[in-house]
Amino acid sequence: MGQGHGWQGTVLKLMGAKDFVLTVTGAEDVTPEYRRLRFTDGGLLTACEVHPTMWARLWFDNAGKPHQRAYTLVDPDPAAGTFSLEFALHEGCASDWARAARPGDTIEATVQGTGFQHPRPEPSHVFAIGDPASLPALNSLLGALGPAPATVWFEGGLDGLPCHADPARHEIRQVPRTGTGLVDDVRATLPALLAATPDPYVWIACDAATTRTLASYVRKDLSVPKDRVHALGYWRAG
Repeated sequence: MGQGHGWQGTVLKLMGAKDFVLTVTGAEDVTPEYRRLRFTDGGLLTACEVHPTMWARLWFDNAGKPHQRAYTLVDPDPAAGTFSLEFALHEGCASDWARAARPGDTIEATVQGTGFQHPRPEPSHVFAIGDPASLPALNSLLGALGPAPATVWFEGGLDGLPCHADPARHEIRQVPRTGTGLVDDVRATLPALLAATPDPYVWIACDAATTRTLASYVRKDLSVPKDRVHALGYWRAG
């Protein structure tokens, strides 16, 4: 494997990436726009240390060219060698593959670059910004950070989606997907919330452009230390 992954695959191999073949065992349409696929892991969970928000790159065929997208592992079970992946469906080769996937189908996956640094000191309040594409990672994060209260800005609707937020300690602020609405809402409300807590932790996982904009704002304008901010672009528009 890796030979058919183009220059990206070559670079990942040079960086120590590990390749696996996943096999679909089941599928569930959570909503018309959100699909969960179950897999056997091809040895992935044994070879790689499992951690919160862990993700793998899946390789898709895009008109004869390799295309990779990253997906967060949901409910990984190393003993059974199984996990699920959740796909926010839209236009594109990854969504097309997920829509058509059936038990027995296989797909190549690469693990490299994933990791999770538990913030120290423990967060007094978590501020998370995401959307349907990063919802599995958001769920994993909220579970990993234990009892800390959280404020979550979520771009797009949550109707029917598997959000694991606890209403007793997690506030969900749903923001319509309209232009700069998410950025504007965060800019308007985050500064006062940050000022009211001693050890904040900010987690940003949106499209690449929005993630860059908000990460720069939080670090430079709001002076949140680098080790208290995690930012990763989960998809690119266009």
